[in-house]
Amino acid sequence: MHARVTKVKGPSDSVDVATKVIQEQVLPRARELPGFKGILSLANRETGDGWSATLWESEEAMAASDEAADAMRGQAVGDIPGSEVVAVERWEVTIDERA
Repeated sequence: MHARVTKVKGPSDSVDVATKVIQEQVLPRARELPGFKGILSLANRETGDGWSATLWESEEAMAASDEAADAMRGQAVGDIPGSEVVAVERWEVTIDERA
């Protein structure tokens, strides 16, 4: 499994808006992409920092989704006033343990 991790910086009061944007815009579109396995989104309400990791069945599936992910990311950040993408990184998932 592989993960694309996006770090976003925004105002500390934007966490609820960002969560809604991810739930209502990003997630439905991501579910349609081949190889999509899920998403984990983290937020710090004090700083406005956010991290989202989309999970992919393979490196190839993740790479094939790059163009769509770029478009979704751009639209999502545009819908969260005062936010910006700080980094996008790609990782191999070496442990996946969920209760």
